[in-house]
Amino acid sequence: MNISHLNEPRLLFAKGTHVCPRRGISEYGVFDQVQTTRRQEIYIGGIGTSHCVDLLAKWIERCHGVIASASEVKQENLRLPFCGFNQKSGFGADLTLSVDLTRTLKNSEVREILEIKDRDRRVLTAIDYYYENIKFLAQNRHVDVIVCVIPENLYEVISIEEIAGEETLDDEEQQHEELNFRRALKAKAMPLGKPLQLVRQVSIDETKVAGQQDDATKAWNFCTALYYKSGPTIPWKLDQNSARASSCAIGLSFYRSRDRQTLRTSLAQIFDELGNGLILRGTPVEIDKHDRVPKLSTQQSHELLLTALNEYRVALKTFPARVVIHKSSNFSEEEIQGMEAAAREVSIDTVDFVTVMDSKLRLFRDGNYPPYRGTLAQLGENRQLLYTRGSVWYYQTYPGLYIPQPIELRIVKSEESPSFISHEILGLTKMNWNNTQFDGKYPVTLGCSRKVGEIMKYLTDSDTPQIRYGYYM
Repeated sequence: MNISHLNEPRLLFAKGTHVCPRRGISEYGVFDQVQTTRRQEIYIGGIGTSHCVDLLAKWIERCHGVIASASEVKQENLRLPFCGFNQKSGFGADLTLSVDLTRTLKNSEVREILEIKDRDRRVLTAIDYYYENIKFLAQNRHVDVIVCVIPENLYEVISIEEIAGEETLDDEEQQHEELNFRRALKAKAMPLGKPLQLVRQVSIDETKVAGQQDDATKAWNFCTALYYKSGPTIPWKLDQNSARASSCAIGLSFYRSRDRQTLRTSLAQIFDELGNGLILRGTPVEIDKHDRVPKLSTQQSHELLLTALNEYRVALKTFPARVVIHKSSNFSEEEIQGMEAAAREVSIDTVDFVTVMDSKLRLFRDGNYPPYRGTLAQLGENRQLLYTRGSVWYYQTYPGLYIPQPIELRIVKSEESPSFISHEILGLTKMNWNNTQFDGKYPVTLGCSRKVGEIMKYLTDSDTPQIRYGYYM
């Protein structure tokens, strides 16, 4: 078995490159500072009880300045102080939350929800109360993002307990179909055209201790997500060889409708080098009778990719020279034929097909720590084992809580080398603007398309999905 190590992909910011999103923003500024059309003030809408709105205002005010990292942390690169969100910091902008941009959820309304015994009716009532306030702000105030703060007593009766453990591509299939407050609210509010950020009261209450994150880390993730959602904008992009022809990556996923019928709906997430993403919802698909895996027909594959490429052209005024398609199950001949035909139709002659799967294999190294992120093992001519999570040189530790599971890459068809495909996927794990710790497990193509599917299932066929990822994260 041939084992090698890939260098950590670098990210491009306004004035330089770095491997770490937090250090890059702090030292070089968010990428879009080079654009003259960017805004320097982001207006935040706030919804919650009076106490929750006060906490949100205090938290945003605190995020205006520097927030020190946890004093006991030894790995300073892992727990970097927050640089502050203001026009003089790396974000180059201010967050504004004024009284007229807030709406108060009455304590009597919360008590009403708490007294409802049926869980689904309890969740639906909570959704209705938040939605009415979201609708008012979206239609009557100039806001870029709306933050909904969930009081702890309400969170306890409308949330779904999630089992802790290593993230897998099977998570969606294993979930029970109880009504999910977060996903259903985002789906219902989607036509209003304002991205939502949902936060628990405890996560912004300085008198409480919640979870494993220190305040600086929470500020990094909270503010970076708000910055991206206020878009169209990106905090960073991959630093790529400008001499290479343009390419885009597409993630293809399937999700069940909430009624758990046998039909599934396909969806694609398309990204280019600038981080532009387009959300597309495909047609219902059939389950293969032999392997019980959903597959697209030749016609469906053709139509889905052609629609995606035409949307790409509308956004960027050109077609990419290369397309790479990621899928978490094996490609069928019909899918390959349909997508290759769509690419030829718009004069794209390079289409790569890569299956990304969880692997049951593990590698071990001497000592107490797992293999390094970027460890690559050749399992065959077109099969590779890649550690996207693991010990990180830059952090000088393993930043995870569980034994990391590598992913398996099966290169079905490609004009590129296996090492190029692997490094490309490693880079795409860093393109999640919802998390500034750069050791994501899956490429954003698949991670995003799965997140989108979680919310898409709450949309009806007559609903028009938003095309920006910021509405789903």
